[in-house]
Amino acid sequence: MEIMIEFPDGSRKAYPKNSTVMDIAESISHGLAKEIVTASINEKLVDLDHQIKEDAKIKLFKFDSPEGKNVYWHSSAHLMAQAVKQLFPEVKVAIGPAIENGFYYDFDKEVPFTDADLEKIEQRMKELAKQDEKYIRHSISKAEAIQKFEKMDENYKVELLQDMSADEEISFYTQGDFVDLCRGPHLPTTSKIKAIKLLKTSGAYWRGDEKNKMLQRIYGITFPSKKMLKKYLHDLEEAKKRDHRKIGKELDIYSISDEIGPGLVLWHPNGALMRSIIEDYWKKRHFKEGYELVATPHIGKAELWKTSGHLGFYDESMYSSIDVDEKKYYLKPMNCPFHIAIYQSQKRSYRELPIKYAEMGTVYRYEKSGALHGLMRVRGFTQDDAHIICTPEQLDEEIEKTLLFSLDMLKAFGFEKFEIFLSTMPEKAVGERDDWEKASRSLEKALQKNQIDFELDEGGGAFYGPKIDIKIKDALNRSWQCSTIQFDFNLPARFGMEYIGEDNNSHRPFMVHRALLGSVERFFGTLIEYHAGNFPLWLCPVQVKVLPISDQYLDHAKKINASLLANEIRSKVDLKNEKIGYKIREAEMMKIPYMFIVGQKEVEAKTVSVRKHQQGDLGSFGLEEMIARIKKQIENKV
Repeated sequence: MEIMIEFPDGSRKAYPKNSTVMDIAESISHGLAKEIVTASINEKLVDLDHQIKEDAKIKLFKFDSPEGKNVYWHSSAHLMAQAVKQLFPEVKVAIGPAIENGFYYDFDKEVPFTDADLEKIEQRMKELAKQDEKYIRHSISKAEAIQKFEKMDENYKVELLQDMSADEEISFYTQGDFVDLCRGPHLPTTSKIKAIKLLKTSGAYWRGDEKNKMLQRIYGITFPSKKMLKKYLHDLEEAKKRDHRKIGKELDIYSISDEIGPGLVLWHPNGALMRSIIEDYWKKRHFKEGYELVATPHIGKAELWKTSGHLGFYDESMYSSIDVDEKKYYLKPMNCPFHIAIYQSQKRSYRELPIKYAEMGTVYRYEKSGALHGLMRVRGFTQDDAHIICTPEQLDEEIEKTLLFSLDMLKAFGFEKFEIFLSTMPEKAVGERDDWEKASRSLEKALQKNQIDFELDEGGGAFYGPKIDIKIKDALNRSWQCSTIQFDFNLPARFGMEYIGEDNNSHRPFMVHRALLGSVERFFGTLIEYHAGNFPLWLCPVQVKVLPISDQYLDHAKKINASLLANEIRSKVDLKNEKIGYKIREAEMMKIPYMFIVGQKEVEAKTVSVRKHQQGDLGSFGLEEMIARIKKQIENKV
């Protein structure tokens, strides 16, 4: 008996019933069969030995796909757990998922793992991989599974099983002597895991709850080749050098103080100056694009957040209420309800639309302490928020303008490569299907019209509207989330937003949330890591450092500095009584773009000796010539 298999390109081919995924891969090519790590049958990921019993759609995934990496790294987590159990039999296993880069596994071990332990575990993993043990799937009832893991004294697995519904399919996988509760799928054998590196350990609360026991987490990475591992480790070292927390401290940009509170950022003069430069540019561009600036309070009454739905769906991320005149107020987690209130402060006509409100609005969201990470994850941050309120007829034009505005703004900060994602209507959504389709088409048309490559994420939109996400790609091929263009069919309905149309009847407007930079804090962290602290000239807090060779030339250096400042070039004189070599090294460490060195030769020739950060000596130039050159670079945003 035969079944029909449909491939992603739409082609179909007959195979014997009960053919496995591997059989199908082998029928295409032996090389493909060696490379694939998992497959989907009718959109469900399966093992390669999965038997196909009826007509189906198939997709085959290699390691280089997100699905492939997920299965590869999850299988590697099982291999690590097997190695740990063999070396430390008393340890209990918890959970071990694949993550964005690699995997981790949590273990209940009274004494934390040491670096020497990690070396032993890594070596045992390599030995187990070579043994070519098969990952074998088993299905049993919930009661049988609980009994099995109780007998193994694996109480964390028992707790997970007890939380599952009685009719849920329970599966576990074995490889050699190791047994783990798991939905799968997995690699066919351990020998697929070729290159292994355990990276670090940390503490982690069971299920992420601070009330639970602290477990020991081991992070690792694996690849199908040693060459890929070598490149990853090189990039990892480069990433450490670019860490915004390290560079932020070195360049005196910001700090976070336990005395003030975790996740609350203190901007030092250098950082505050850069923020001011960014915000001034942001305002100038927004005025040019037809936005109106608004400013809103930091707190709002509880009734406001009930109407918006935040207290119903988002309360875990909100801070506790504040009692004012026997009424409850909350720190705002978002700016949207305030912008809507401004819109509704008077009746609106179609003639007034589109209305575009923009605000650098500071919001507050509770993040668990374990999730906080420098500027990337904080508890108080500023969003460059904007809301576009328009008629259906204006939609396409406004979306296109917003998309191009977003990309142009990001390019001004030196970003060059982008990943664009279009997310459409999920199964559970608010709003009319026709509106969803119109909004999604508008987003897609803007991308296609401007020949912008994008990935379609079918069903990946938020419940309240489709969206475009723009991520930047850096020199290490990392992605950073920046701009979002997000429709909202939820809040306009909840707040009863209206405008009077040409027909003199009330209509509900379309509303688009839009953040170009996203969170200013996260954007700043991204900016630091993307440029490794070597910011574009126009953004640098100090653009020129004037370095007198000795105190004898200090007055001349101050005159040069005054000329630079008069031309709106941010400049400082190094007043230290140090040798010129020391001053140059310090300016290089502070990543200052230009150094003007002045001594007897420069005084007599009425020139400055110019050094450029990372490039070295450029030669001698007249002061006016250098001022003109620097001003042009600033104007051109380089």
